[in-house]
Formats: sequence, structure tokens, C-alpha cells
Amino acid sequence: MGDNRQSFVHHALGGGSVADVLLWRRWCASVTLLVSSTALWILFERAGYNVLSFVANVMLLLVVILFFWAKSASLLNRPLPPIPDLEVHEESVVKAADMMRVWINHVLMIAHDIAIGGNLKLFVKVSLVLWLISYVGSFFNLLTFIYMGILFSLSVPLLYDKYQNQIDDKLIIAQKVIQTQYKKIDDNVLRKISRSSNKEKKTQ
Repeated sequence: MGDNRQSFVHHALGGGSVADVLLWRRWCASVTLLVSSTALWILFERAGYNVLSFVANVMLLLVVILFFWAKSASLLNRPLPPIPDLEVHEESVVKAADMMRVWINHVLMIAHDIAIGGNLKLFVKVSLVLWLISYVGSFFNLLTFIYMGILFSLSVPLLYDKYQNQIDDKLIIAQKVIQTQYKKIDDNVLRKISRSSNKEKKTQ
């Protein structure tokens, strides 16, 4: 039973190396991700270090190390730095462009349904989601939000993998409550909009 749950969660996460890291099957990689993200968050958020200065200093350090390594290698007959040929393949660009095109077309379709089609329910849903994102974003900056996302990714899949049955029961109850509350809010918003439109028609 536990193996089936693990297989299901692992498959849902893509079944590759990323899923292994998120489920702590590659313990070293998971710890490295957690420690490095925590160190960067403390460095930029708490210590007040500038991101641009950090990137420039790291690049400068790498350039200096590689330069002197190459010079010393030619003088001492040592092997050159093992740097691979840095090249972006056309297949990767096409794949990324296809993924972006799908997302952009989906957003444009939603905008078309709201602006041209007058889909009121979709308008209410999009407005609530954008308001929620804006409300959450007012408490955190982008760096903290990304760091919380990393912590979330390293903890929630692992917990769900271990306690799937208990979590599923709670989620079903929560889904019913959310659907009930959302239906009430949706009905109230639609009722107010219909009243205001009726008043405008009467005044005209």
C-alpha cells in the first residue's frame, strides 16, 4: 500500500530526478537545495546583500579562477579547465517556445472570454484569484515568496506521500466547505451585478 502511494506521488511529480529530490530519495541533492536556498535567502533578505553585486562577484571570481587555471595549465603542462561547450540547442528553444505559446494562448483565450464573450463567472473567478495573489504578495517580497515555494516543495510532497489517506479525507471536507462558500459569494456578486444593471435600465 505504501509502495503504491509512493509510486503515485512520484509519478504525479513527473517520475524523474526532480521527483526524487522533492521526495528526498536523493538525500544529498535535497539537503543541498534546502541549505543553498536558505543561505541565499539569509544573504539577500536578512543581510541586505544586493543580488546584482552577488552575481557579478561570483562571475568575477569564476573568470579569475578559470583564467589563472588556464595560464598555469599551459605553463605546467596540466589539463585545461573542464568547461563544456556552452551552446543552446535549437530543440530546447523550440520546446520552450511551444510551452510559452500554450500558456500565452490560454491567457488570451481567458481574456477573450471575459472581454468579448462577457463571461461573468470567469470574470469573478479571475478577479478573486488575482486579488488573492495581490493580497498574499503584500506580505512577502518575491525572494521570500520563492524561498517559501522551495520549502513548500520539499515538505508537502513528502508529507502527502506518507499520510495520503488522512490528507485526502481532510481535503474532501475542505473542498466541500470551499465550494459552499464560493457558491454563496458567487451568487451574492451575481445578484448585486444584476440589481445594478436593472437599476441602470430603469433610469434609462
